[in-house]
Amino acid sequence: MDTNERFRNVMDWFRTNVPVAETELHYENPYQLIVAVILSAQCTDKRVNIVTKEFFKKYPSAESLSKASVPDIFELIKSVSYPNNKSKHLLGMAQMLENEFHGEVPDNIDDLQKLPGVGRKTANVIVSVVFKKPAMAVDTHVFRVAERVGLAVNSKTPFETEKQLVKGIPEQDLPVAHHWLILHGRYVCTARNPKCAECGIKDYCKYYANINES
Repeated sequence: MDTNERFRNVMDWFRTNVPVAETELHYENPYQLIVAVILSAQCTDKRVNIVTKEFFKKYPSAESLSKASVPDIFELIKSVSYPNNKSKHLLGMAQMLENEFHGEVPDNIDDLQKLPGVGRKTANVIVSVVFKKPAMAVDTHVFRVAERVGLAVNSKTPFETEKQLVKGIPEQDLPVAHHWLILHGRYVCTARNPKCAECGIKDYCKYYANINES
């Protein structure tokens, strides 16, 4: 099976069997999503959703957050990973949104990456989820699944994986494909002991083929 055929089969399976796939982060607007995604780095969505419930009550907008202090932010997010850095990033992000973007979350990757705490992965999440643009955010789940299945070949970095996925996945599928791969990695193709027996795409998976040959 060549790579193009693998892409077609995998995408067809997800399109048929998982027609709806969305982020598990709770948010109501672009500002809330960017806060949640910054908090989600190296942290579970479940924990982030617990934290943001109170966070958004106190800081419902970029304007309100821009007037906060790092210690006050820290108190609300101290149960997530790396709260010190994330407190500084959140304050800097909100201040830049207010000062340079009129309080509006940018709709393009270049401007988003200017914001503190926003790397390429986070920027891709925002433009894909909020603005429905054809972008592919590569987190640890996507990186692992793409390499295991064989959608990415000899990829050493998330950006290399992103380029291969963008090339192989139809443009109209990219926003939802990001969620397909994340959720598959979170619940089926787990880092340890992947659940191959219940995997719907195992017939197209390079990893599964290899372990059955050995």
